[in-house]
Amino acid sequence: MLDVPELTTEEILGRVLHRDGLMLVINKPAGLPVHRGPKGGPNLEDSFDALRFGLPRPPVLAHRLDKDTSGCLVLGRHRKATASLGLLFKHGKIGKTYWTVVEGGPAEDEGTIDMPLGRLNAERGWWQKPDPEGQKAVTNWKVMGRGDGFTWLAMEPVTGRTHQLRVHSSATGWPIFGDNIYGNGPRFGEPKLHLHSREIVVPISRNKEPVRVVAPAPPHMHEKLRACGWNGE
Repeated sequence: MLDVPELTTEEILGRVLHRDGLMLVINKPAGLPVHRGPKGGPNLEDSFDALRFGLPRPPVLAHRLDKDTSGCLVLGRHRKATASLGLLFKHGKIGKTYWTVVEGGPAEDEGTIDMPLGRLNAERGWWQKPDPEGQKAVTNWKVMGRGDGFTWLAMEPVTGRTHQLRVHSSATGWPIFGDNIYGNGPRFGEPKLHLHSREIVVPISRNKEPVRVVAPAPPHMHEKLRACGWNGE
């Protein structure tokens, strides 16, 4: 996977999709890890200082997205907000819709994958596998369009397991295009993983409508999405 350089102040500001007193939602680029790794290197958190918007401290991640996943990423703007967001994520109160392009695809137009996941092994750290003894993992999916050998899906993880959508897709027989761990993607370079956090719905305030944020489809997914009938919106 090609590494993406760190974002400049202008670039990170240009990726803010939503801002209020409690939280920010930014459009994460594919290929950039959210955290600084043990070896250092470019990461998203290093750009957060540019997102203070007058507050004394930079915002903090309320959840995470894989390095290769793009789209909606929620940040808490202060400690109390971050704690509230953390609880909403933990208890499954936040609606998440991902767009994926998968190889092949399901015969049906919608369905649910209920397949517990466990760790592959200790060496592989985060890597997961289907495991009857593992943690419960449930994904709802719906076909948005079909193309030649590919299907565009909207996937909603009911649970929030690591790599859940990637393992569920792969184990069901339609791996996500460009997945270099669980699918047929190359170890390095193109194509990039076609997994995008499209929409997030956050019921952050009790007396207000939930905040609904949509992230535009990333450029690396346009070609395959169009082939599956996407109209560019």
